[in-house]
Amino acid sequence: MNALLRKHADFIIKEAIEAVKPDTAVKTALAGKCFSGRTILVAAGKAAWRMAKAAYDALGARIDSGVVITKYGHAMGEISNFRIFEAGHPVPDENSFLAAQAAIDLVSDLSENDTVLFLLSGGGSALFEKPLVSGEILQDITRQLLASGADITEINTIRKRLSKVKGGRFAEICMPAKVFSIVLSDIIGDPLDMIASGPAYPDASTSEDAIRISKKYNLDMPDEAWNLLKIETPKTLGNTETHITGSVRALCRAAESECISLGYETVVLTDEMACEAKEAGSFLASIIKTHAGTHKSLAFIAGGETVVHVTGKGKGGRNQELALSAAAGLNGLKNAAVFSVGSDGTDGPTDAAGGYVDGDSLTALKKAGFIPYEVLKNNDAYTALASIGGLIVTGPTGTNVNDVSVALIWADERITT
Repeated sequence: MNALLRKHADFIIKEAIEAVKPDTAVKTALAGKCFSGRTILVAAGKAAWRMAKAAYDALGARIDSGVVITKYGHAMGEISNFRIFEAGHPVPDENSFLAAQAAIDLVSDLSENDTVLFLLSGGGSALFEKPLVSGEILQDITRQLLASGADITEINTIRKRLSKVKGGRFAEICMPAKVFSIVLSDIIGDPLDMIASGPAYPDASTSEDAIRISKKYNLDMPDEAWNLLKIETPKTLGNTETHITGSVRALCRAAESECISLGYETVVLTDEMACEAKEAGSFLASIIKTHAGTHKSLAFIAGGETVVHVTGKGKGGRNQELALSAAAGLNGLKNAAVFSVGSDGTDGPTDAAGGYVDGDSLTALKKAGFIPYEVLKNNDAYTALASIGGLIVTGPTGTNVNDVSVALIWADERITT
């Protein structure tokens, strides 16, 4: 492994994620706000704890009570008198259902003078859920969608129609109270009706869309689920105000800034990457091969959210697959690397945020008994990368603004910090 490039990768990841944490943005959105009546806080998503803490730091005792719902391992202690739940992701579990019910109970007896401060971040689709079908049916459909290769907007179009709280329905439950939402975006283009399946935003998707997507991916659903797809979600809401903060674009710019500080000339290729993870990895490796002989230190940055079509039974995530798929293209290159991370610190159902490979990785993988093509076929990138020290582990970060992938070429051997 190239120690210099791995050091650079770890530095870029750490500093870029730090730059997009939601604390300042939440406090800015609340600056000067004076809510009449009672103020109830509901926070849901992978960044829910940090967003709720920032809101409490800004408003203090002006918040009467609250419910915070985040992923297992992402809560960082008590916050005032708020009830804090940890629940399942990417597949909802019983704690997701219990937490959503606690939020529903908290907002169900409010007046028109009251306000629900709704703090929403990615992951909320699984974490904040009250299904209209049985939990087992919802979990099965969710697993089918996650394995199908469907993108997040397609997945959430289905989820909305199987839920009591998604697709604007939570805002309806809050009526006649006002809903003041602060949303941390984890979807390309920041579609407010799709982030965490839009619990407090009018739904732009239609029943026709949901049925088409279900047929496209051959979803196996009982009649009760099919019938729910035919029921339209709210298209207008009169009690909501929404502020969006953070995005993958900000993450890419933060990564760009850190690359420049290390001495790289940078190119942000896109902040709207949406393709199969293994194709993205191969593409980034091909860019490196084209520019490897230029005698310049270069960094190519791509942000977005790739997808994985699950065909095997291994362990991994989209960022790990992206990195592993670049290994063959980098083989033998002396000072080149590709790494990819999820800004929330988790990649798929693993404890890794992503993966790293360089010009030495393919040889190391083969020596450890791994053939990248076979590993990717079995979706077992985690095991392969772990064997060569290629996993990136950050722990929960407290933010969630999608993924960033970086291809590095270093022109000389000098160590920089």
